[in-house]
Amino acid sequence: MSSGGVSAGRQAAPVPNRGAITACVILAVIMQALDTTIANVALPYIQGSVSASADQINWVLTSYIVAAAIMTPPSGYLATRFGRKRILNVAIAGFVVASVLCGLSQSLVQIVLFRLLQGFFGAALVPLSQSILLDIYTPEERGSAMALFGVSVMVGPVLGPVIGGWLTDHVSWRWVFYINVPIGALALGGISAYVTESRRDLGAKLDWLGFGLLSVAIGSLQLFLDRGEQLDWFSSGEIIVEALICASAFYLFLVHTFTARNGFVKPGLFLDRNFSVGMLFIFIVGVTYLASLALMTPYLQTLMGYPVVTAGIVMGPRGLGTMVCMFLVGKLIGRVDTRWLLLTGLAITAWAMYDMTGWTPDVSQWTIIQVGFIQGAGLGFLFVPLTTVTFSTLAPEKRGDGTGLYNLSRNIGSAVGISIVAALLTRNVQINHAEIAVHVTPFNRLFEAPAAAGLSPLTAGGRAALEQLITQQATIIAYMNDFKLLMLLSLAVMPLVLLLRRPAKPAQLDHSAVME
Repeated sequence: MSSGGVSAGRQAAPVPNRGAITACVILAVIMQALDTTIANVALPYIQGSVSASADQINWVLTSYIVAAAIMTPPSGYLATRFGRKRILNVAIAGFVVASVLCGLSQSLVQIVLFRLLQGFFGAALVPLSQSILLDIYTPEERGSAMALFGVSVMVGPVLGPVIGGWLTDHVSWRWVFYINVPIGALALGGISAYVTESRRDLGAKLDWLGFGLLSVAIGSLQLFLDRGEQLDWFSSGEIIVEALICASAFYLFLVHTFTARNGFVKPGLFLDRNFSVGMLFIFIVGVTYLASLALMTPYLQTLMGYPVVTAGIVMGPRGLGTMVCMFLVGKLIGRVDTRWLLLTGLAITAWAMYDMTGWTPDVSQWTIIQVGFIQGAGLGFLFVPLTTVTFSTLAPEKRGDGTGLYNLSRNIGSAVGISIVAALLTRNVQINHAEIAVHVTPFNRLFEAPAAAGLSPLTAGGRAALEQLITQQATIIAYMNDFKLLMLLSLAVMPLVLLLRRPAKPAQLDHSAVME
């Protein structure tokens, strides 16, 4: 399993049209990065168009992430076997076609299937684009090239909500997908014209059995989490079947992994303590980051009544905070113990979540922007140091396989996190509503106060107003509970820092690997 298919020791020769190649692969990366956040602010509009419930609409996010998670590890094999340029062109063309189909979707089933297709093709865009940049620049120039690569990856979370909000408000939510057409066409044309094909290895092999078992386990787990709340968990035969398939596939995958000669996953990787801890660490980071983004969109637009453009603008600074702190941390790596940087990032993230547990719909825009920036800054303190320490003690020949697993863990964490917070939100709204409604009776003397005028349970208008108020309060408390859970996860992972070993000397590792 390889993330990029690049030989670390190969010296790059001067390449014609290097500037054009760089621009084209950066466009491909930006296109993929935009889709991680551009659809978030449009979710309430998509929900109305396809008649989806609040928990169902998150499938639009999780289907994309799961498909990308499954297809990222074999992207290196596909590039080695069939040629990197050919696979990258297929990935861009497929991504654009899937984007158009997403925009044309008329039902929830259609948009979820096409988002799966989009993630399937989009998985290879970032690692293969990165490998091309590593090939066309000399070792001395690669630091600057990877800095540019990192910025292009982070442009998506910054611009995504803003562009998505503007397109949804001024044109249609469908244009958050159609915008990929001109970007993809430019990238595809440039790569076809300027990039030379890599050497193919027809003897390259992939452990298809291991890959298939892991894919089935991940897919069934996601179905279990996404549909569990809607079908009342284990009271549904479908949920029981999905749980059994997930458990069986994962068990067979483990057996195959420990008995196969050249399995999809190398068990020896987990003998390295830093790598094992880093895998759990990045899973939790994945849970907290995209799950909080998925919560913010309905909070701002549905609960607070923000216009879609305003919601996009106030969410944008989160990505800006990540970008700024990634540059800062890049300067501190090697000078400050990476474990202290990790603790700083976790503390900042936990504080931001703690502040959000006290939010009500009356919270100011400035507070939302400020806390969002701080939360993004916390993430910026986690990405690069975590990648560095995770791979610092891993043998160089194992880093290709390790990077694929590392990013798989992050993507699975993101999908699982979104599903869990959505399910808890739906469930807690119902529970809170029932608990509050117990106190709403005609015999409660508080309704006789002047401040409660219009809320009498004895009139139809009063009952309707009470129902609306109770639902709003129940929803606010449910959001608080979700934010509290994300805060506790950030705090719970802190002790893992104590298990990380400091390397004897800094590892020569490309920090941007975390973005693949």
